[in-house]
Amino acid sequence: MATAHSTRRHTLLCFCIFLSSILSLSHGRLTPNFKIRAVNLGGWLVAEGWIKPSLFDGIPNKDFLDGTGLQFKAVTAGKYLCAETGGGSIIVANRTVASSWETFKLWRINETNYQLRVFNKQFVGVDSGGNGIDMVAIVADTPGRSETFEIVRNSNDLNRVRIKAPNGFFLQVKTENLVTADSKGDGSWGNDDQSVFIITNTGGLHGEFQLTNGYGPVNAPQVMTEHWNTFIVEDDFNFISSNGINAVRIPVGWWIASDRTPPQPYVGGSLQALDNAFIWAQKYRINVIIDLHAAPGSQNGYEHSSSRDGSQEWGLSDQNIQETVNVIDFLTSRYANNPRLYAVELINEPLSPGATLESLNKYYRAGYNAVRKYSSTVYVIMSNRIATSDPKEFFSLASGLDGSVIDIHYYNLYSSNFDKMSVQQNINFIYNNRLPELNQLTTSNGPLTFIGEWVAEWNVEGATKEDYQKFANAQLDVYGKASFGWAYWTLKNVNNHWSLEWMINDHYIKL
Repeated sequence: MATAHSTRRHTLLCFCIFLSSILSLSHGRLTPNFKIRAVNLGGWLVAEGWIKPSLFDGIPNKDFLDGTGLQFKAVTAGKYLCAETGGGSIIVANRTVASSWETFKLWRINETNYQLRVFNKQFVGVDSGGNGIDMVAIVADTPGRSETFEIVRNSNDLNRVRIKAPNGFFLQVKTENLVTADSKGDGSWGNDDQSVFIITNTGGLHGEFQLTNGYGPVNAPQVMTEHWNTFIVEDDFNFISSNGINAVRIPVGWWIASDRTPPQPYVGGSLQALDNAFIWAQKYRINVIIDLHAAPGSQNGYEHSSSRDGSQEWGLSDQNIQETVNVIDFLTSRYANNPRLYAVELINEPLSPGATLESLNKYYRAGYNAVRKYSSTVYVIMSNRIATSDPKEFFSLASGLDGSVIDIHYYNLYSSNFDKMSVQQNINFIYNNRLPELNQLTTSNGPLTFIGEWVAEWNVEGATKEDYQKFANAQLDVYGKASFGWAYWTLKNVNNHWSLEWMINDHYIKL
């Protein structure tokens, strides 16, 4: 009798599951039967220096990475080098104050050789059409050896440099309007030396491109493999599962589709790390959201999209969009039959004006179709643009696509509006601003809503542990109402409040 009873109960359970699936797919719509409570595995397969700064420690001249802005002040003239009109003309040394035209972004070739990109995205070179020594910035396309300069630093003062041109001579400032490459560079490094410049470093990026290109093709594979094998490990999935988290959102870069031999300077191996994540996810019953965090050409110009120099090239051509669709196609085809693949996020935080509504609508539809080639049940997540004024900008598209989700990122940061808010004002903002907006976005016939990134960090100075707990609980309360769920940014971080692992272990957050 016990066996018969168990059989009937098993049959009834299977029927209920079947009925549930039918109801979930009724009217052509996918409806999740649970909400995602996820954590982002940020800084793992797409490096971000602020998450783990020690990754960059071994890079020679690590303050001269790709995208670093340098301003050069001639010691004799007392004025800054400038790309006249921002590019397309001569290089002068007649500016007393440095701004955009006086800032040169580095493209790093190795630890001493660089190409210098100016405001209009052109490159500094020697005027080969003139006397062969005048400095210009007219190279509009990809630079080569003739636009590659060596920056020689004074060993006694690293902010004093000489710039060696491709012709073998050094730049010197003869007059404010005449910068030439014809100095032997054998002076005293004093203030009377026309070939000496004092640099001001305006900062730069610390993303995957800077990391791998900084270490170079010999050392980067070893550094990255060590990072992938140690930053996120199987025990982290055990920790995640044991603390009430049912999913991970894993940021990946577009180069993962070319593993094992991705384009330089990227190195192979991140795909194996992603495979490992799926193995661990299966073992600990964790759902996986693959998030294309860095698209070809960079969709926002930030380091987390692996921009080389802050430029944003994504979406400017149909070819670029198709390349991105191909990445989604590759990832979905690889993991579609894996029971842990829950969703694919087509792109993270695109930014206007580069990522236009037209280009994103075109890409989102094509990316959605690429996922649906391999799965009818995997959710497809579409990210709102950064700082968009209309959180429903993709609703007309997504509402017609079954299983679509809109990703909204909520941070009480990155805006002056939060700078002087008190503890209670921050909490009130969650309830008085975020909750009504989320309620407005949650409709019966629209896409699901997902708070794909949030964090219990703010600009409140001197906040107590209890203050942080109240702030975190307010967000958990409100973001828990999102119809798809939420994901904390991120699991591990040297900044404690950004690390969910630290927040849980130190009892700031309990799930």
